[in-house]
Amino acid sequence: MNGPEETGGRPSTPLHVPVLLDTTLDLLAPALERAEPSTVVDATLGLGGHAEALLTRFPGTTLIGVDRDPAALRLAGERLAGFGARFRPAHAVYDAIPEVLDELGVEAVDGVLFDLGVSSMQLDEDDRGFSYARDVPLDMRMDPGEPRTAADVVNGYAVQDLARIFRVYGEERLADRYARAIGEARRTTPIRGSGELVDVLERATPAALKSRGHVGKRVFQALRIEVNRELEVLERAVPNAVDRISTGGRIVVLSYHSLEDRIVKRALAARTVSTAPRGLPVETDETAPTFRMLTRGAPKAAEAEVERNPRAASVRLRAAERIRGDHRAV
Repeated sequence: MNGPEETGGRPSTPLHVPVLLDTTLDLLAPALERAEPSTVVDATLGLGGHAEALLTRFPGTTLIGVDRDPAALRLAGERLAGFGARFRPAHAVYDAIPEVLDELGVEAVDGVLFDLGVSSMQLDEDDRGFSYARDVPLDMRMDPGEPRTAADVVNGYAVQDLARIFRVYGEERLADRYARAIGEARRTTPIRGSGELVDVLERATPAALKSRGHVGKRVFQALRIEVNRELEVLERAVPNAVDRISTGGRIVVLSYHSLEDRIVKRALAARTVSTAPRGLPVETDETAPTFRMLTRGAPKAAEAEVERNPRAASVRLRAAERIRGDHRAV
């Protein structure tokens, strides 16, 4: 979702391409080409950039596109309409993959793709409230039907809770200072717009630190994660997804900050290492790994791609393949 994409069937431009597209397709290819028909879940459909490429390259594949954002589902549906029944949209948060598959009558899938974070559409539309570069309402909901907005968090959370989410989710070194400044500012008037919040942060930032980048970057990231429960959802989503991958199937995850990548790494490691007690002479079916890693560490985008698409600068990729075991029994 972080990778910028185009809408409604318009061709991608050099500045509007999914992140690590070729690498993603190549990693999923053995799973999707080994038998036809095959099924892949795009757990973060966005505007359908990865989905369009998957459906084009793998003509024997059906894609289930999951997104919590109704606007993204509508626009992706327009973009992918030419693929007919091979595209099956689902309005859901990506930790609900098992429920989505059950509803569609799909027991197991051959591939799963997560492209985490916020989509370019959400960043670019002022009424979605994700931007710190423009003065927009503090919303930040990926699903506008959800009740809690960023304004609710900024104005309703205790100062110590604001400091915690800035520190943990934004890795912001001025978390306590910013939280206190927000608490002081909102006593007079609620903070409703991103411009107001940025002004508060600017005033609270020591002059010596104002050259380190936009003052709102980490705070806005933290608010977005809190509003959408992104890390909480991700903790459930990766295990839920791998549970439904068939033997020989693969998962690819693109993450964009260390908190996401840490969760993904831990979830995949749990399936790719033996659970046998140290010193056990024989590996049993119950303790043997069910997946193997396909990547060493978390590969980054090449410099050439980052030059074309600056949002690729922070991407980390991890991928794994199921090597054994009933997908229902892991």
